[in-house]
Amino acid sequence: MTGDFNIRDSLWDPSFPFHSSISDNLIIIADSFNLSLSNLTNPCPTRYSDTSGESNSVINLMFLCSGSSELDGHSIHPKSRLSSDHASLSIEIPIVEEVIQSSKFTIFPKSDQEKAFIEEVILNFKILNTSDIDNSEKLDNIVNHLGLIIEQVWKKNTKRSRISKHSKQWWSDKCSQSLNIYRESRSLENWKNFKKVVKNVKRSFFCAKIQEIANKRKGPWELTNWINR
Repeated sequence: MTGDFNIRDSLWDPSFPFHSSISDNLIIIADSFNLSLSNLTNPCPTRYSDTSGESNSVINLMFLCSGSSELDGHSIHPKSRLSSDHASLSIEIPIVEEVIQSSKFTIFPKSDQEKAFIEEVILNFKILNTSDIDNSEKLDNIVNHLGLIIEQVWKKNTKRSRISKHSKQWWSDKCSQSLNIYRESRSLENWKNFKKVVKNVKRSFFCAKIQEIANKRKGPWELTNWINR
């Protein structure tokens, strides 16, 4: 939380000799959002007065996440204010390096791979010997073996697909066509039409899927499980 709070106080401005209850109220409000007053890396004024006899002041503040070791201070940039009477504030936010997955393994619904996956899992389950489960250790072994069967059959039948912003089950040819029309024209009207097509396609897809699950499987668990995928 940052901005010009227009409050002078000795808590953040050493050149100002007074402290007020208004500042305490501000800190209490910030604390309610788990924020605390940020430390300055280069203490200096944030507002520079052009009025003769009026001193510069610190009224631009920054509140950061309480107890954070990474976000614990900000800088003031008086030289970059140009014609403004306020200096800008900045903070360095560390970004953790991560590997962004560009592809994934999937089995498409109603595909030959899905059919083969289900049939092979069922076949392996049928031939699995479960007649000698008389303790928790054997039960754990069986459960782990079931998981291994599913994993192996999954890898056998999956297909690598590239992840894109349109990697959605509901995406259709209508969406692609309307998107291409907009890309060629770059008109606001065609953009609105594309958004409308996407909205209608998504609604039709999800309504049909919910209806299918509700009518055929008759179970709220299957519906909830599908929605959360």
